[in-house]
Amino acid sequence: MQLPAEAYTEGQILLIDKPLTWSSFQAVNKIKYALKRKYQFSKNFKIGHAGTLDPLATGLLIICTGKFTKKIPTIQGQTKEYTGTITLGATTPSYDLETAVDAHFPTEHITEALLLQTAQTFVGEIMQKPPVFSAIKKDGKRMYEHARAGEMVEIAARPTTIYEFEITRIAIPEIDFRVSCSKGTYIRSLAFDFGNALQSGAYLSALRRTKIGAFNVADGITPIAFEDQL
Repeated sequence: MQLPAEAYTEGQILLIDKPLTWSSFQAVNKIKYALKRKYQFSKNFKIGHAGTLDPLATGLLIICTGKFTKKIPTIQGQTKEYTGTITLGATTPSYDLETAVDAHFPTEHITEALLLQTAQTFVGEIMQKPPVFSAIKKDGKRMYEHARAGEMVEIAARPTTIYEFEITRIAIPEIDFRVSCSKGTYIRSLAFDFGNALQSGAYLSALRRTKIGAFNVADGITPIAFEDQL
């Protein structure tokens, strides 16, 4: 259903299903320029997203327009749900598939009972170190910029809350999961720490954000589909 221009300037919450390899910035720009072409909005047209998704992740990206950009901090603070795959027995510097495997570890001792028991030790408030390949700033540069330059930078652990950590499929070395967590949780770090707790290694091999608060990716559309329906 097409909306009048005023609907977007007064404010809309758009549920976008971000495709794999797209950055959140690219997704927002696709929506922004589609709206500008359709409605001839000025360069001052307000639009932004409520929580970054890495290019290697898919799923729910909430985009706010017009006056609703003021709602972004509130939306960002809501509980998030993710599903995905953790690969056991190896690690990568980025904790995901952005970088190549740098070490291998045994998995023969890992049982279903150990997986389920270990997952429960992460439920509640935990201390978590963000990945060195993250957008957090340190000394005026993004952490990933330091990491890609080969610079070793120490980053402090910070509290986050895991509300649910459910193992949904076990096919070692792969396990599928569903996690419900607070703002600021890095699922890549959770995968890495999970591997350590299993006395093995692990990295995140797939990730999809399914919910933010009451918003569900099932109600979202891709950026290209949004453009096509205008």
